[in-house]
Amino acid sequence: MQKFVIMGPPGCGKGTQAKKLCKRFDLTHLSVGDIFRWNIQSHTKLAAKVKRIIDAGHLVGDDIVDEVIRRRLDEHDWNFGFVLDGFPRNLSQANFLLESYNVDKVVVLETPDDVVMERALARRVCGDCGVDFNLIYHRPADPNVCDVCGGKLLARTDDTEVALRKRLADYHGQTEAAVTKFDQKGLTIHIDGTKPIEAVFAEVCGELKLAVM
Repeated sequence: MQKFVIMGPPGCGKGTQAKKLCKRFDLTHLSVGDIFRWNIQSHTKLAAKVKRIIDAGHLVGDDIVDEVIRRRLDEHDWNFGFVLDGFPRNLSQANFLLESYNVDKVVVLETPDDVVMERALARRVCGDCGVDFNLIYHRPADPNVCDVCGGKLLARTDDTEVALRKRLADYHGQTEAAVTKFDQKGLTIHIDGTKPIEAVFAEVCGELKLAVM
């Protein structure tokens, strides 16, 4: 069983690489962002509070995030392992993860702020089927229409310049401390996240000693 964490600044490609790893090696993608977005779309009790926090460009509190992660991992539907994406985001969450679960490796996608801003502001998601696009790297035929279902493509509510700058500040001020903690434990591999998607994926697989067919 393989248990990986993928980290990096917002817009660095964590979700893309996590999905590719899961598809190729039959792992389960555990995305904190997707869990929160599902709650918002499903109008759960958690939804209103989380939506206000995300729309303001802030990070959701440790107590909420830790509980969400614990509940998700307790479902034990990850028979061959998982890739955890979007957690931990600070030292407290990193300590929670280390104390509660055995993690094999932590992949850190190193990406400069200017590249992050360019990529994130170009992200679009289909309002109907949820498929992700990027106007730079994964362009739809029509920038406003989903290639899969014909639904309308939308920018995420938290992908504004102001919100992104706040999230980058949070990453440098808080998440990098979690990366340092994993560095000290000898769990991290650092990858150049500015390379093309397939090149990043090949390097990630190589560092994780996973055979790419």
